[in-house]
Amino acid sequence: MSALTKITSTEQLQNVLNSSSDRPVLLFKHSTRCPISARANQEVLKYLGEQPNENVTYGLIHVVEDRPVSLKAADLLQVKHESPQAILIEDGRAVWNTSHSGITANVLKEILQK
Repeated sequence: MSALTKITSTEQLQNVLNSSSDRPVLLFKHSTRCPISARANQEVLKYLGEQPNENVTYGLIHVVEDRPVSLKAADLLQVKHESPQAILIEDGRAVWNTSHSGITANVLKEILQK
């Protein structure tokens, strides 16, 4: 099973973005205070527990606890900040993103199999 790597600093974020030139990164922005985000988190974990693409790096940002990192990600990736939010990154740029009820295990499977 692939795991979510928690990103808590802008340095870690930059390292993850840099690594996306070697392999795609799925960044999941999660609010620990929101029931919609809790449901999306369950969907991400379901995807990771089934047959995740092992060639993808999976990152997690807690948007409340690590707000500066979350805002920096939105700024660097030029993606409107939302929570919950899933962003696929390749070569340092966002190539796909969705939020709220758009985050499901089936959607992640479909997007990440490409």
